[in-house]
Amino acid sequence: MVAVKLDDLSSAFDFVSYTAPMEHQAYISLDTGKIYWISDAIATIEEEIPEDLDDPDCYLVIPHKNELDLGSSLALRFAAQQLPARYGQVEGFFQRRGAYARFKDLLGREGVLDRWYAFEAESAEKALRQWCAEKGLNIAD
Repeated sequence: MVAVKLDDLSSAFDFVSYTAPMEHQAYISLDTGKIYWISDAIATIEEEIPEDLDDPDCYLVIPHKNELDLGSSLALRFAAQQLPARYGQVEGFFQRRGAYARFKDLLGREGVLDRWYAFEAESAEKALRQWCAEKGLNIAD
C-alpha cells in the first residue's frame, strides 16, 4: 500500500477542484505515491508526464470536489447548519452562475465566513481521508 502526504494530496485536490471538472487533473502513482499535475489551460509543468497515466492499475485520478460531494451541496449543508433562516436564499444562489461569490458575500455580511472556510477545509480533509481509505492509500501526515 503506497503512502501519500496529506499536504501534497490536498494541494493536488485544490488544483483539480479550482476549475470545472476535467480542466485540471492530477494522478497518484500507485508505485511511488508521486503526484502528477496536468492542465490543458496552463503549460507550466516542467516534469515529464508518464505515458500510461490512464492505466488504473498504476495511477489513481485525484477526484474533483464535486465527486466527493464538496460542491454546492456542502455550501447548502453549511447554510442549513449556520444560517437556517437564509437557506432558501442560498439555495437560490446555486441555481444560477456566480453562486459562490454571492454565497461568500452573504457569509461575510453574516459574520460567518471564517466558519465556512473551517467547515470547508475540515469537510475536504475528511472526504480525502475516506477516499484514500477506499482506494487503499495510506496518508502520511
